Amino acid sequence: MKTENRQVDEITGTETTGHEWDGITELDTPMPRWWLIVFYVTIIWSIGYWFYYPTWPTFSGEGERGGTVGSAEWTQYKQLEDQQAEIMAVRAQYQQQFESASFSDVQSDETLYAYAIAGGKSAFGDNCATCHGTGGAGAPGYPNLNDDDWLWGGSVDDIYQTLRYGIRSNHPETRFAEMPAFGEMLSTDEVSSIAAYLVEEDASNVSVGATLYEENCAVCHGDTGMGGQDFGAPNLRDAIWFYGGSKAEIELQIKKPKHGVMPAWEDRLSESTLRQLTIYVHSLGGGQ
Repeated sequence: MKTENRQVDEITGTETTGHEWDGITELDTPMPRWWLIVFYVTIIWSIGYWFYYPTWPTFSGEGERGGTVGSAEWTQYKQLEDQQAEIMAVRAQYQQQFESASFSDVQSDETLYAYAIAGGKSAFGDNCATCHGTGGAGAPGYPNLNDDDWLWGGSVDDIYQTLRYGIRSNHPETRFAEMPAFGEMLSTDEVSSIAAYLVEEDASNVSVGATLYEENCAVCHGDTGMGGQDFGAPNLRDAIWFYGGSKAEIELQIKKPKHGVMPAWEDRLSESTLRQLTIYVHSLGGGQ
């Protein structure tokens, strides 16, 4: 900086920096006193912070990642441990009561019920939402848990059994049902007639389809098509179709049926988590 060009501005009384451009002179205005005070305070505060809290994030101290330990011996990992311990202490107040209570006891106890719903919702998001959706609405081939259409029953005990042993899983106690491939036993026209009877789209085929239905399908789905939970046979009269309800989709399912698999959760989740999950699924709105 050229000091020989510095001078005092006549209007403001402030010394200039000596820089001038197109008749405009730059003033050497000092920083506001309040700003300097705040700046110096932050420097002093930061020095104290270095001693009190973890100091250098690039170093590791006493086996702790994320910075050396200050005089307060605080780290984010110890904070996490303290918070988790607090959560576990709260849970412990209800866990023992929950484990000794029956499903009906839990449902009649507002506090235990809320505890089960909270735990079940968390378990559902971690284990079930991938197939059934975050809200339990399902998708083609994955059951909707919000309606009243339950292949194996929607009571709390039924849901618990399904979760515990699965459907068509490798567990010895799993529930198992399989629809035969009628494409190997019936002609294309016969399959079409049965589908027409079910959707009632083609009046000319309804009578033929009704006869074929009675001969081949009624043993599982019932004479009126209402299904049966003892066999896991779907209700064919409620307009809820697992793999699609159009005539073409029904024909395809009759010819070469799809069979989904739900894993058994007995060896994957604790008994307490299974019971909480059962109550949460039942609470979604479709429980019987």
